[in-house]
Amino acid sequence: MKNTRRTFVKNTAIAAGGIISSPMTLDALSYVNGTDTLRLAVVGCGGRGTGAVIQALTADAGVELTAMADAFSDRLEDSLLNIQKRFEGKRKINVPKANRFVGFDGYQKAIDLADVVILTTPPGFRPMHFKYAIEQNKHVFMEKPVAVDARGVRSVLETAKKAKQKKLNVVVGLQRHYETSYLELIKRLQDDAIGQIVSGQVYWNSGGVWVRPRQEGQTELEYQMRNWYYFNWLCGDHILEQHIHNIDVANWFKGSYPIAAQGMGGRQIRNGKDHGEIFDHHFVEFTYADGTVISSQCRHQPGTMYRVEEVFQGTKGHLLTGSNAFMKDYNGNTIYQHNGIDDPNPYQVEHDKLFAAIRNGEVIADGENGAMSTMTAILGRNATYTGKVIKMEDALQMEQQLAPDIMTWDTPAPTLPDENGNYKIPMPGVTTIE
Repeated sequence: MKNTRRTFVKNTAIAAGGIISSPMTLDALSYVNGTDTLRLAVVGCGGRGTGAVIQALTADAGVELTAMADAFSDRLEDSLLNIQKRFEGKRKINVPKANRFVGFDGYQKAIDLADVVILTTPPGFRPMHFKYAIEQNKHVFMEKPVAVDARGVRSVLETAKKAKQKKLNVVVGLQRHYETSYLELIKRLQDDAIGQIVSGQVYWNSGGVWVRPRQEGQTELEYQMRNWYYFNWLCGDHILEQHIHNIDVANWFKGSYPIAAQGMGGRQIRNGKDHGEIFDHHFVEFTYADGTVISSQCRHQPGTMYRVEEVFQGTKGHLLTGSNAFMKDYNGNTIYQHNGIDDPNPYQVEHDKLFAAIRNGEVIADGENGAMSTMTAILGRNATYTGKVIKMEDALQMEQQLAPDIMTWDTPAPTLPDENGNYKIPMPGVTTIE
C-alpha cells in the first residue's frame, strides 16, 4: 500500500501543479516564442476574475488582455477599470468596446479572440466554458470548483482528457498545489517522514461570506445571478465553493480519492431568505479504500471558532499545514518546521507556472484532479443533504442536473421561491439525489 500511495502522490503532484514535458501541437505552439504576444481573455469579471487577470498580466511581459465577457455590463466595466488602474501607462490592456461581451453567450466571442483564457464565472457555467475553450485550442486557467453536479464533473473529465491529447495547459485554482509550505510537506510525505496517513481532519470554519440583497426591479434570475453563492445551480454550496480547498488537500496528501462518505449538516444561523438554499454547516467523514477516515468540517456561522487548515496523523508522526506548517513524531520531536516569511504568493505562482509552461512548450494538466476534488466535495454535499452513506462510484454516475445546458435572460431560474419568498432547503432523511 505504501508504494501505491507514494506512486499516486508523485503522479498527482505532476497532474496538479507539475509539468508534463511533451511536444505541443502546432496550434498550441502558435504563441510560445518569448517575443510574441499572448492574447488573454477573461470570462467572469467579478473579484476573482479581476485578480486572476492582474496575476496573468504580471506573470509574463508578453501577455495582453484583449477580450472580456460577463453576464453583467457593470461588473465587466468595473473590472476593466480596476485592471487599467493597476497597469496604468503600460501596454498590457487592449479591450475596445467591440471586445467586451455581455450576456450568457459572450464567452464564446471572448474565447475566440484569445490564446489563453481565464474562466472565473460562478462554477455552474464552468463545464460549458471549459469545453468550448479546449475545442478552440486555448490554454486555460479556471477557478475551482469546476462543476456543481456529477454531470458537470463527467463533462470536465472528458474535456480534460482532450486537453491533454492536444497538449494544452490547464491550471485549476486549487492554489495550495502551488504553495511552498504544502509542496515541502508533500515532498516529505513521499519520503515517508511520518509514515502512512491513517487519519486526518480538514477545516473551513468561518463566519460566512457576502450577501447581496434583492434590488427593486430585479428578475428572479438576475437576483440569483447577483447572489450566486446561495444557489446550488450556480455555486454548489460552500462545502463545494470554499471547502474544496481543504478536501482537495486531503485527497492529495492521502494519495487517493475517497470511496464513500457520510455526514450531517443544516442551517441554523444563516437561514434567511437571502441565504437561498444552502446549508450553513457541514460535517463529513470521507472513507478511503484502505479504511482511512478523514473528517471534514465547514461552517458559515458568525461568532464561532475560525479555522482554515488541515491536520493529518501518520503511522510515525503527524503534521499541520499552512504558513507555520510542521511535522512531528509522537514523542514531540520536530521533523520539519516551515518558515514561510519569504514564500511567494501561490495565486501568483499559478500564473507564473502557466505562462512559463506555454512559453517553454511544456504542459500543466490540473483538469482531472480539479474534477475529482470537485466530485469529492459534491459527494460530501450529497451525504449531508440526504443523511445517507453514498459511494463515490454511485455519486459519479448520478444524473442530477443543477445547471441548465442553455441559459438566456428569458430562462426561468432553475430554483424558485415559494409564495412567501422562501427556497426549498434540503432535508436529511427526506431529500433524495439520483
